[in-house]
Amino acid sequence: MASLKEVKDRIDSVKSTKKITSAMKMIATAKLRKSQQAINSFLPYSTKLNEILTNLLASDSSIDSVYAQEREIKKVAIVAFSSNSSLCGGFNANVIKELSSVLSKSIPAVGKENIIIYPFGKKIIDFAKKSNLTIENDAEFIQLADRPSFPAVLQISKKLVGRFLSGEIDQIILVYTHFKSMGVQEIKNSVYLPFDLKGVIENIQTDSISLTNQSIDYILEPEKVELLSHLIPKVLASNLFAALLDSNASENAARSLAMQIATDNAEELVGDLTIEYNKNRQAAITNQLLDIIGGASALNK
Repeated sequence: MASLKEVKDRIDSVKSTKKITSAMKMIATAKLRKSQQAINSFLPYSTKLNEILTNLLASDSSIDSVYAQEREIKKVAIVAFSSNSSLCGGFNANVIKELSSVLSKSIPAVGKENIIIYPFGKKIIDFAKKSNLTIENDAEFIQLADRPSFPAVLQISKKLVGRFLSGEIDQIILVYTHFKSMGVQEIKNSVYLPFDLKGVIENIQTDSISLTNQSIDYILEPEKVELLSHLIPKVLASNLFAALLDSNASENAARSLAMQIATDNAEELVGDLTIEYNKNRQAAITNQLLDIIGGASALNK
């Protein structure tokens, strides 16, 4: 049986931990609110770009583009999004699990030496180093994991697109966590390049945005093909930034939920330890009373 001092020290320790987890929960919740505002602000821009692209393709399904050219895959780039720190539940573990799944399919096809990781977040960097994977060294990736910035993402998107167009990279895959709600985040992986023009065309009839705007007749200047050559890179940058915002919001939601659970567990543990402390204290008082009574009885004899 633990002594009263040991139980009391443990109660104080758990209370101190509870204060920390409670503060971290409030910080994560505030960051989540900011992340949701960023998503809501960016969504109209992203939606409009995709709407314009859809309508441009709706009238001509024969359009081809250098961004959509599929070729033999010899080198793959994987852009993965994680957090820079822990204490966010299974957020990082789920991303790494999905990344491992993507790698298990890509490595046999092209070889580990022909895969390059673009790591948004320290946890992905740690995993890539342990797995002896090639990493794109850029300190900006780590900063963006905490503070998303569209101008910075735009430059990264241009680099990725440039490497694809030059033939240095044949396929680019995104691995990220999609934010649905406070309690629901979904792991996703998608092909960033080559751009899926056929998929966009096939979805025209089912896309709610396209259905409401399919009758729009654009007057194009310059020609459609040239216009697409400028529009598609903007859509690609938009998709990359959307993935970053999704990941950031998911991280904050996961951390907020994890800290709430930790706070609740700490509160429950404090309650259990307090009961144990009171029982031990009552037992100690009872023993002292018995010793006093026993000593008084011995003196009377």
